Amino acid sequence: SSKEKSFTIGVIVADRYLGENQSFYWKLYQEISKWAISRNCFPMLEVISHEVEKRSELPKVILEKKADGLIVMGEFKHGYAEFLAENIPVPTVNLDTTGRGKVTDCVVSNNLMGGYEMTNYLFEMGHSKIGFVGTRLFTTSIDDRFFGYLKSMMEHGMTVHEDWILDDRDRETGFVDVENKFELPEEMPTAFFCNCDGTASLLIRKLAQNGYSVPEDVSVIGFDGTSLAEYYNPKLATIKQQHQTLANRSIEILFGQ
Repeated sequence: SSKEKSFTIGVIVADRYLGENQSFYWKLYQEISKWAISRNCFPMLEVISHEVEKRSELPKVILEKKADGLIVMGEFKHGYAEFLAENIPVPTVNLDTTGRGKVTDCVVSNNLMGGYEMTNYLFEMGHSKIGFVGTRLFTTSIDDRFFGYLKSMMEHGMTVHEDWILDDRDRETGFVDVENKFELPEEMPTAFFCNCDGTASLLIRKLAQNGYSVPEDVSVIGFDGTSLAEYYNPKLATIKQQHQTLANRSIEILFGQ
């Protein structure tokens, strides 16, 4: 239809998800762009700074009435997610976030089962002392992957040691911080399940700096299936997310298909 020809899809994402080692959201945006351009639609990415989020300001694509529909990519802080849910006047879909429990359409992976499968995989490889890397209560996806890890540990009758659970990011800003986080425990587990490939790559660096070799001394696995996983030798074990399916489904919902 002629309406669809000029349709502009706004995509917003927090700047903390686009740092080095974080290619997941770039891949999702690439898929959204491919879909949009093939249908004469115009994709428009806006990166939301920590300040805009803190001050609860509307994205420019919305303020300047540029977007006919909005994809919220990745999780925002509690107050901002609610502010968006209440103040965005165009159709909205959450991608890789539940929108913090507000009743909106969302497209997410089954993170809990993914985390469970990845931890089970480590048990199959002969590990039982397994740590988790990811700051809890920062995003729903980290929490769900953590719950999957817990479920697997419980089923295998393993105690979860508090110091085997490492923070990877600042809880206030959400920025991944290899200097002040990633605190290695006194008694090391034999494997770590990291909440994403970017965090896994930083943990591998941190372990090397502390004299551990991966995977000989400590095994590390990730999540997302980004290109980072290919970079290591041997390759980083990870669970592949369906970037194309996630992106396409969110646009279909936006268009009411």
